[in-house]
Amino acid sequence: MALMNGLADLHTHTTASDGMQSPAENVRLAKAAGLAAIAITDHDTVAGVAEAMLEGERLGITVVPGVEVSTVADGTDIHILGYYTSNDDEKWLTRLASLRRVRDQRNEMILDKLCELGIAITMDEVVAAAHGDGKLEALQDAAVSIGRPHIAAVLVNKGIVSTMKEAFDRYLKTGAAAYVNPPRLNPFEAVDWIREAGGTSVIAHPGLYGNDSLVEEIIRYGVQGIEVFHSDHGPKEERRYAQLAARYQLIATGGSDYHGSRQGVIFHGEIGNRTVDVNVLQQLEPLWGKERNEP
Repeated sequence: MALMNGLADLHTHTTASDGMQSPAENVRLAKAAGLAAIAITDHDTVAGVAEAMLEGERLGITVVPGVEVSTVADGTDIHILGYYTSNDDEKWLTRLASLRRVRDQRNEMILDKLCELGIAITMDEVVAAAHGDGKLEALQDAAVSIGRPHIAAVLVNKGIVSTMKEAFDRYLKTGAAAYVNPPRLNPFEAVDWIREAGGTSVIAHPGLYGNDSLVEEIIRYGVQGIEVFHSDHGPKEERRYAQLAARYQLIATGGSDYHGSRQGVIFHGEIGNRTVDVNVLQQLEPLWGKERNEP
């Protein structure tokens, strides 16, 4: 990869999972923000990558193929970002599909718990919420991922809560009334899966877990990077995880975790809100060629 100048946002979501904008729209927003590169990192799917890469070629923006893999360890949701995986590898795609099936199971379990609480929501309503803002066609692909933000949107639309934050605080976040966490992949397996797909693994937003000992355990297992800069990390977290990256010689990444706007509120931050130098791509990308070509 040639040396480049500029900034990269390495964590954004699209309508392929729980974002509000199409993959192409995210790339256009990156262009408008003056970025040199943007990663598409939807939950448990790479369905939005191809569209984004085409738009990136049109606009002269580098698009990094990525994914955010959902895992659980010690009862805590842990997300592992994967970059430059081989997205035509059938084993990799089958594995991602298995994660989406668990996500679908979780959605149904949440709806069952809401029903027990006297709140009737159907999966059809959740799918309709996911298809909002004219994104129906984009979300008809079986490879898209539906999750808790779509359930939260239904809770808001039905007037059960006033905001997305209230939906999560009362019903959907860890420990809330309708929270469930079925058995899922652990982060160590996710690191293996990403490596076997030729990609580079990075711990997403470690500051959100409240468990740095687990973060270090994943690092010692062999994860290759850590998301130092994130919209929900303050200066204290940035310093702590930058030091951790230096201590373990990890790739230090960063991104907005952009999901778009719901009710006028941006989750978690605008595209370009958190960035790293675009040359970080050189640290993430080499494995893409090397490991695939090894005998």
